[in-house]
Amino acid sequence: MTLLIIIIVLAIVFDFINGFHDAANAISVIVTTRVLTPLQAVIWAATWNFIAFFVAKYIFGEFGIANTVSKTVYAEFITLPIILSGLIAAIVWNLFTWRLGIPSSSSHTLIGGFAGAAICGAGFQAIQASVILKIAAFIVLAPFIGMVTSALITIIVLWSFKKLNPHKAENIFKKTQLVSSGLFSLGHGLNDSQKVMGIIATAMIAFGLIDSVNTVPDWVPLTCFAAIGAGTMMGGWRIVKTMGSKITKVTPMEGACADTAGALTLFLTEILKIPVSTTHTITGAIIGVGAVKRLSAVRWGVTINLLWAWILTIPVSALLAAGMYLIVNAVGIR
Repeated sequence: MTLLIIIIVLAIVFDFINGFHDAANAISVIVTTRVLTPLQAVIWAATWNFIAFFVAKYIFGEFGIANTVSKTVYAEFITLPIILSGLIAAIVWNLFTWRLGIPSSSSHTLIGGFAGAAICGAGFQAIQASVILKIAAFIVLAPFIGMVTSALITIIVLWSFKKLNPHKAENIFKKTQLVSSGLFSLGHGLNDSQKVMGIIATAMIAFGLIDSVNTVPDWVPLTCFAAIGAGTMMGGWRIVKTMGSKITKVTPMEGACADTAGALTLFLTEILKIPVSTTHTITGAIIGVGAVKRLSAVRWGVTINLLWAWILTIPVSALLAAGMYLIVNAVGIR
């Protein structure tokens, strides 16, 4: 029971770190365009992160993404030391990338860590390759969908408001950004909180407390959604700078388009029950609005560096988790 409690605490810590690591995804644009101050922005985002719990439970009626995460590894190979090793590796990678200001994916960090520890403990037979490949495919698909959607929305908005006074248009889109950033924060909460919920549920299944994600007690999702909201309150200022200004300069209109496109992408993946990276999604959306102005408006060198971080996240997290599992196993933690 002690090990299970440690895992639950570490999972909540990871969720908290995820909140301030990924806060930039939801607030970078609205802060950069000065629609809200940084403090106002994190409060706004954290509120919608928590509201996401009620949307998942009472509107979607299920926690589909949590269920998908729990199926990353076959149930018969899951042990508490495997989950512990994956969580520690995910926390280490998240803190490392946050320290460097790299907007990597907390989602893929967690999944890579879980899979890496399982492979080290039981071999490749332990992982459900079809689930992992589906998740990995969205490393490309999520930013691509976000980019195309934001480009289309931007083109439609530019055509629709072309005769409007520029000053009046800017005021309209500053107000619109409040809605669009709230929707994106809602999508962030829906997607990311469920990943940790899935890990906690998996640990409880391995311990024998529950038999499926659907029977997890309500305090688990409530705690996960609250933790990510609290983490968002802490902000993620290093990554805000990368997301908000280094990729391309964003106006209130473009910010509203990017956040709306990101939110729509996240809602789509919620329906499909596929855990994706909110980081990848909003990055693609920001690139989309920048490319509509002109391709040279996007700082492609920064984008390529981000792409490398995305590609490396799963394998590096898996290797870290494998090493951690060897340590955990060597010291006899059971």
